[in-house]
Amino acid sequence: MNNYHIETKCIQEGYQPKNGEPRVVPIAQSTTYKYDSSETVGKLFDLAEEGFFYTRLANPTVDAVEKKIAALEGGIGAMCTSSGQAATYIAVTNICSAGDHMISASTIYGGTMNLFAVTMKKLGIDVTFVDPDSSMEELQKEIRDNTKLIFAETIANPALVILDIEKFATLAHNNGIPLIIDNTFATPINCRPFEYGADIVIHSTSKYMDGHAVSLGGVIVDSGNFNWDNGKFPGLSTPDPSYHGMVYTEACGRAAYITKARVQLMRDIGATPSPNNAFLLNLGLETLHLRMERHCSNAQKVAEYLEKHEKITWVNYPGLKNNKYYDLANKYLPKGSCGVISFGVKGGREAAMKFMDNLKLAAIVVHVADARTSALHPASTTHRQLSDQQLVEAGITPDLIRMSIGIENIDDIIGDIKQSLASL
Repeated sequence: MNNYHIETKCIQEGYQPKNGEPRVVPIAQSTTYKYDSSETVGKLFDLAEEGFFYTRLANPTVDAVEKKIAALEGGIGAMCTSSGQAATYIAVTNICSAGDHMISASTIYGGTMNLFAVTMKKLGIDVTFVDPDSSMEELQKEIRDNTKLIFAETIANPALVILDIEKFATLAHNNGIPLIIDNTFATPINCRPFEYGADIVIHSTSKYMDGHAVSLGGVIVDSGNFNWDNGKFPGLSTPDPSYHGMVYTEACGRAAYITKARVQLMRDIGATPSPNNAFLLNLGLETLHLRMERHCSNAQKVAEYLEKHEKITWVNYPGLKNNKYYDLANKYLPKGSCGVISFGVKGGREAAMKFMDNLKLAAIVVHVADARTSALHPASTTHRQLSDQQLVEAGITPDLIRMSIGIENIDDIIGDIKQSLASL
């Protein structure tokens, strides 16, 4: 199906029913699978045959969704996880261990920053946070002999910094390390990072991919393009004693990374998505292309409205011509960026909180990127664990409101914002 447009892949990829089989992906709500011989099960464990033997590692419903997402991103394989945080954790620890170092953009989601700065540090993995707008020369100074990867977001949450993917891919590859991109906000509908040199893509599928705020999930997608046998990644290029002495680069070729993630880390950690959640995710993926178009068009109109309002001090949305990242957005996200905008209300933190409390249609929720319009004050919620300096580095100010624009009628969305601002 590689010749189909991405809109068609949203619906058709991942599952092709045979004669008399269900038209829609079935929910295989089973932990285990029956076989007629021990030999067959042995071949499954040896990866000599394809199939399922325990849902912690693979499941027919989950497998269909993984194949669909891999096709949407243009990767050779994908692995779904129980959450976006689990996807990030596995993506990094698949190639990093105690004594290693990684580089991350400083503008990433607060939960991810905490994962790197606190939990990873306890595991002995050191991280350096960098300004994604830094020059190549400045970024190169942060590379160490034990640096194993670079991590960043296509569109930063909630700062909406647009990453220069090609710059970071060049930096990574010049140093023999991979670039891992969190593509949650853009989705493969608006940006496919592999086309610009990224090596691994992750998503919190709980956001736009699911689209309805009903199922947690994450996914790791492997481009299959990085050379893991370059001496820097012995976990992939030398025998794994925990899995029959397998050398992943030899046995799995281009799929070495994603195979190791599954048979070693998912096996041991068990951050497995439920088949029912995968089923719901697939339903969301089928309309992803339609929803992203509406999210982006609605967000553009809201941003333009706020930009002219006397009670708004600033508006951050990559679709605005005066936005710092307008040109990068046109390069990497020509069809639109996302449905998330951020802005400041005159009066600072107190006014921002009052604005949100007065909203009628938009809800205050600790979530983003689903069909319903919502608002949040990151400095006191999702990023409250960060210091003042870290907040500044992440692009968060006390007056910042993150608004996730849904797919409702645009007049109703703007009407709600208008009445709330009028009450200030």
